[in-house]
Amino acid sequence: MEAVIKERLEELVALLNDPEETVIEKEIKEKLEKILALVNNPDKIAEKQKEAKIKLKKVLSLVDNAMVDPDIDIDYCVPGVRTTLEKCDESGDPYILVTYVVSEYTKPTRTIHLGSAALQNTPEEIANQITFSIEEFKGEIDSVEMG
Repeated sequence: MEAVIKERLEELVALLNDPEETVIEKEIKEKLEKILALVNNPDKIAEKQKEAKIKLKKVLSLVDNAMVDPDIDIDYCVPGVRTTLEKCDESGDPYILVTYVVSEYTKPTRTIHLGSAALQNTPEEIANQITFSIEEFKGEIDSVEMG
């Protein structure tokens, strides 16, 4: 629960510190009210976390089904859902580590974070974004390797 409240407060601080953002008093008040609602209703946080886990399970399943490229290795750091990495930060945002095996010695990687903003979409939309990002990454590496 503390992590969720901390995240919301950090969003508020970032909003206040953004020199290009026009901060409206109403926006600040709404964000603070949401934070207070979380503090006063911890069950709501637990429910949202449960919903996020269910959504993430579906996303990982969809990604597994979509990605069948033998040159791409996908490792997960999604605490409470699936972790295939030796070192996975259990307290941070979940992420996917993509490794493109070009050769025995060339294995570039990309990390795809699954933060709270990404989880606002449907599992299908998130999986599509992930597979698109993986294909884009592969294309970038191919263009560098092939000249």
